[in-house]
Formats: sequence, structure tokens, C-alpha cells
Amino acid sequence: MKRLLSPWWALLTLAALTYMFATPSNFIQSVKLNYFDTLIINQEPVENNIYVAEIDEAALEKYGQYPFPRNIYADIIQDIYERGAGLVVWNIMMPEPDRFDGDTYLANTMYDYPVVLASRPSDKTKNTPVNPGAAIINPDYLDALLPYGGIIANVPIIENNSVGAGIVSTEPEIDGVVRRMPTIAVVDGTLYPSLALETLRVLAGDISFQIKLQPNGVEKMRIPQFGIIPTDSEGRVWIDWSQKSKNVSVANMPADFGGAVVIVDVTAAGIANPAPTAIGSVFAGQTQAAVLGTMFSGSNIQRPDWADAIELIALVVGGLLLIILSKWMIVGVVTTVALIGSVVPYSVYAYATDKFLLDVTAPTITFVIIALQVYGIKFVREFLEKQAIKKQFAGYASPTVVKLLQENPKLIKEGMKKDVSIVFSDLRGFTPLGESFGDDVKGLTDIMNGYMDAITQPVLDANGMIIKYIGDASMHIHNAPIDDPQHPKTAVQVGLNMLKAVEKYNDKITSDGRPPVGMGAGINTGLGYIGEMGSTARHSYDILGDAVSTAARLESACKGYGVLIIIGPNTYSQTKNDFFYLKLDCLAVKGKSVGLDIYTVLNDPKPAWRVGARHHETMHGLYNMKLFDEAIAQCMLIRRNFDGQMEGYYAMWIERCEYMKAQDLPEDWDGIFRATTK
Repeated sequence: MKRLLSPWWALLTLAALTYMFATPSNFIQSVKLNYFDTLIINQEPVENNIYVAEIDEAALEKYGQYPFPRNIYADIIQDIYERGAGLVVWNIMMPEPDRFDGDTYLANTMYDYPVVLASRPSDKTKNTPVNPGAAIINPDYLDALLPYGGIIANVPIIENNSVGAGIVSTEPEIDGVVRRMPTIAVVDGTLYPSLALETLRVLAGDISFQIKLQPNGVEKMRIPQFGIIPTDSEGRVWIDWSQKSKNVSVANMPADFGGAVVIVDVTAAGIANPAPTAIGSVFAGQTQAAVLGTMFSGSNIQRPDWADAIELIALVVGGLLLIILSKWMIVGVVTTVALIGSVVPYSVYAYATDKFLLDVTAPTITFVIIALQVYGIKFVREFLEKQAIKKQFAGYASPTVVKLLQENPKLIKEGMKKDVSIVFSDLRGFTPLGESFGDDVKGLTDIMNGYMDAITQPVLDANGMIIKYIGDASMHIHNAPIDDPQHPKTAVQVGLNMLKAVEKYNDKITSDGRPPVGMGAGINTGLGYIGEMGSTARHSYDILGDAVSTAARLESACKGYGVLIIIGPNTYSQTKNDFFYLKLDCLAVKGKSVGLDIYTVLNDPKPAWRVGARHHETMHGLYNMKLFDEAIAQCMLIRRNFDGQMEGYYAMWIERCEYMKAQDLPEDWDGIFRATTK
């Protein structure tokens, strides 16, 4: 060990690191790019005059099945302009004729209302795009740019009536994340502008854009009436994500766009897929808005040619300094901290003042590795591992559970097979709540975060583990990773506490004039396979098993049964003496042939409810005997019992009985309700 910690070994390590960062691998480049992400996204947001008008679920509900007939597209364009838009950018491809013969109508509309269309590169050409042309200095160097085999444009009658067309081409980095956007593309020796560049040209009123090439690619690019467009040698711009556009639905647009550029894009679930970016998954229209905002604002994010050399010099000098001072423990530690603590602020300063992207990961990693080698790799590795666990699970588990995982990381890495109780929850009433906020996205986000805080706290208080948040839904478990011998009881109690937390949260939001929300939950107990799951690049703590899918489907069934919580049979059998339960049905969930007795649990039970419970059991017995009129009579008798908590259920059950009366049921009818959806 002593020999490994000698300065000579440290010097060899420094030499190896210098070579490694001078010829970086994909992994090192990915680390560098992720650091650049932190510089770019941690800036104060700047509102711009760009809207993204989304064809979302609300639009589908208003206009029908997608793709819409072209006459609807035309009406949307006209509507946007009548609401004061300055320019419409149509980020929706239309390479095929309209099946409803609406192309002419759309083209005529575009003649009166200017639209910039999107096209995309491909391996072959379909249709001919509008090309404003480019004034190229040194066109012989076009070969330095990446060529495409073809281009897909819109049908000619529409394409020819546009004021411009630009290529939509995302070129992800080596880690699959979109950070830079091409402003140009070469197809069959012709230079085409990107959608953002073309939009900028149209806004500037120029007939073309200008580009100067050199042997390595792009030297300079400009639009005469606008000015220089800063790009790298491949014609790409770094996306400044601080540029914030405004998102609206085409089904609910503002009264006045105020002369803004409006980018129309598809975001409806199942139709459009977001792409990973520095700020998370983002739809194409939002990315185009960020690119246009970057170019329009003149955000000159640069990666200077001398940056690599400066970073390597800092790496070598700092590494040598650490090695020399390593013989003095305190001095060496102080020096390490000082070096790391100085390069990061300088990089932040360089970006804040001149928009220079300077990488500190290479020198920082070098300093850390040298320090680890000199001062004890094992200690530092264990410390970093504990901190990583804390960062990963701090928001998903109680301090007790986080501490347990820190002390025994094998619980995460190796996983376990264990009997657990699973709770799925989902928000009810989001639509009226969202509508009450209009375009106030931040206000809605704050409300939703408050709701999630409210339902999460009972889980953490009971040492449960939050597995994931899925939009406004959540999933958590009990009895893993920390043992809980009473986990079925804990899970049910936590479910009730979550409902009470929602009621308390409703008191807060309704006092501010907002509509109340609700929560549905499905609880099931069974065997689960728990541990770190996912790909090498992206993984998380998760659980698999039939019990998990059953719990999810029980939650989905809450709305149909008119109750807030549905309990699976395993959970019920272990807690039937602890809570006030009512049987709901014998349900065969989607994908199952065997029926499960499902139950609901009621809040704040009263002794008088026992009589109602007996009537409830009688009602189910009558139903199973096909005595549906008698079962309806029982429902009518008790539908307002239980402080109204079961009123929705009995209304549903009456409808069920009326339906069953009209059916020709077989002699061996088993009374099982078989779900056809999840």
C-alpha cells in the first residue's frame, strides 16, 4: 500500500489521466457534457415572445382523431393569426395528400396567412422543399459538412404556398441527449436551413442566409438583417434553455399573442414522443422554441478553441501541486479543496460573463483521483457511496431507511425476494384544478408539488419506501428494504392517512378558491422482487411481481366502484380485525381468470355501521343468487349509510343489478366481474 501511495505512482496516474483527457472516451465526453448542462440550465429564466401551441389531449377532444383534416389545420392557423400572432411555424409534417381533400383549402389559407413549414432529412427524397437559397463563401468546402441522402418535404401545393421551410434535424450527443441543434443540412450538394434559422430569416425579411466555409466546416453564418449566428464548425448552436417560451393548447389559446412567433406542435400522448435534453424530456416544438429563442436573443454560447489546452494545463499543474504537497497531510487536503473550489467558480464565472463553456470535470476528476490515491481510496469511496445513496433516496424514504441503506448498500445492489405490501395512488380531479390555473403553469406546479408532499409524508412517517412518482400518481411499498412485520396493517393505515392528508390539503387550496382534489388507492400484499433495476446507464430502485400489477389495477378500479381505496384479498385476510371493511366485489382483473375478493376500508367507523355491514353482506348474497331486484332494494336501504362514503358504490351496484337483470345468465354463473380494461 505504501508503494502505491508513493509520489512516483501518483505521477504515473497523473500522466495516464492527462493522456485519457487529451484523447477522451465517450464516457468522459458525456461527463463533460453533463457539466455543461449544469452551467446552461442553472441560469435565470428569460421570457421570450415565442409560444408553442400544442395539439394535446384537449385538442384531440375538441377536433377528433389525429391527424386532423387539413381544413382544421387551416382553421387553426387562421385562428392563431386572428389572435395576434406575428408568425406561425408549423412543426408538423404533411408529406402525403390529405385524405379529406383539404390540401387546396390549407394552401389557400397559407397564401393569406404566412406559415413556415418543417421538413426533415432522410435517406431518400420525397417532395421538393422550398429553399430560399444560401450565399456561400468557399462552397468547395461543403464536403466538410455531414451530408444527408435525401429530404422529406410537404405535399407540393402546401409547400409552395409557404413563406419558408426549414429542416428539423436533432443530432443527439453521444449520451443520447439533445444539447446542440444543427442550423443547416446538406442534401445532394444543396444547403438547406434549419426550421429555426428559416424562421429567423423570414422574420428578418431576407431572401437568403449567408455562410462562410473553411476546410473544417463553418467559419461564420449570418442573416443580413439580423446579424451573426454563432455556431460551431458543424453549424450547430448550443441551446440556451434559459429561454422560456409559453406553452398553450390549440384548444385553449390566449386572446392575444401579442405579435409572438407561434410554433404549432403535436404533444398528445401516444402520438408524439419527447426527446431527452439537458432539462429532461422535451417535445420537438419546445426544443425548436428554445433554439429560436437562443438565436433570436443572440445568446452566444461558445466553446473556445483554446479551452481544451487550458483545461489540460490546469489538470497537469494542479496534479503536480497535489503530489508535491501530499507529504503534508493537512496542507495537501487544504490544497485539494482549494483547487476544486477554485476551478468550479471560475468556470461558472466564465459562463456567466462571456458564455464560455469551460470544462472543470477533467481537472476536478484528476485532483480527486490523485487525492484518493494519496490519502486513502477506500475511505473516500465509501463516503461517496453513502452520499450517493442519500441523494438517491432522501426524497423517497425516511431518514431511518436511508441510514439503513447507507450502512448496507447490498440491499440495493443485490436486491431481495420478499413479501411486501404495495400501495398505488392516483390524483382525482386534476382537470378542473388545471383549468382553474389557466396559463399559470408555476401556480399549478406548486399546487401539485404540495399535493405530492401531503401524500408522501404519511409514507415516510411509517418507514415506507417511495418507489416512483408517475405524473400525479405514486407507488410505494412496506417491508422493504426495512423490515415491518405488520406491513399489511401499516399499508392500510398509511392509505387512510394519505386520504386524511388530502382532505387537509383541500382545506388549504379551497380557501384560495381552487377546486378540491381527491385520491384513489389500491393496496395489495404479495411477493415482490426488489432491487436496483434498469440499464447500465439509467437505473433505479424498483419492484417487480404479480402483486405489483394487481395493486395497480386495484387502484385503477377505484373510480369505477366509486370508492377511494380498494384492498386486495391478501391484505384483507391479514388485517380484517384491524379496520372496518366492506366487500366490494369478486373481481377478475385484466389478464386474470381467477376472481379476487376485493374490499374497501372506511374512515372513522362508528358502532352503528355494523348493522349496515350486515345489510351489505345480505345485498351481495342476493346478487350472487341472481335476486337482483332484492339486491337493489338492499342498496336503496343502505346507500346513504356509512356517512355517505359508499353512496357512489351503491349507485354503481344498482346499475350493475339492472344490467344483470337483462342478461341471460348461465346456470353456473359464478358472480365474478371480469374486467376488460386495466
